[in-house]
Amino acid sequence: MDLATVANAVNAVAVTAGVVFAAAQISDYRRQRRREAMLELVRSFQSPDFTRALRRMNSLPDGASRATIRAQLGDDGEDDMFLLGLTWESLGVLLYRREVTLDVMDDFFSGAIVLSWRKLHAFVAEDRRDMQRETVWEWFQWLADRILSHEQRTPPVPAHIAHKDWT
Repeated sequence: MDLATVANAVNAVAVTAGVVFAAAQISDYRRQRRREAMLELVRSFQSPDFTRALRRMNSLPDGASRATIRAQLGDDGEDDMFLLGLTWESLGVLLYRREVTLDVMDDFFSGAIVLSWRKLHAFVAEDRRDMQRETVWEWFQWLADRILSHEQRTPPVPAHIAHKDWT
């Protein structure tokens, strides 16, 4: 084997290694960027207004109507339910477009989404009738359906139980 052949082989190995390394770096960068974007998204929904709305929604009976919401929470109660619903709508679209994963959604919000749907489904149906539009709250319902379907396949186990041996 002559020197030129050896040099070409070394060059080919070096270029291949460089391409593999670059691909690994790009993949790692994308993973980190996606993780940071998901965390920032989650943080953006954890505001005092959102927390207040969620707490107030938890006090409602299952299947609360607009009248029940107004009677129990006052005039601004409906505004809080809209904040929750629009938050779930936004997350539903992001999940559908695969900007966030179902696992992340499940870890952060599954309980709140399921409870919100259980308490607000009658309000949603009423709002759809009043607006004469089936697309009102469509992504909230879609998101709740995905979470409920996921929980039927993989029943929720609280983190303090599922990961009790984690070190």
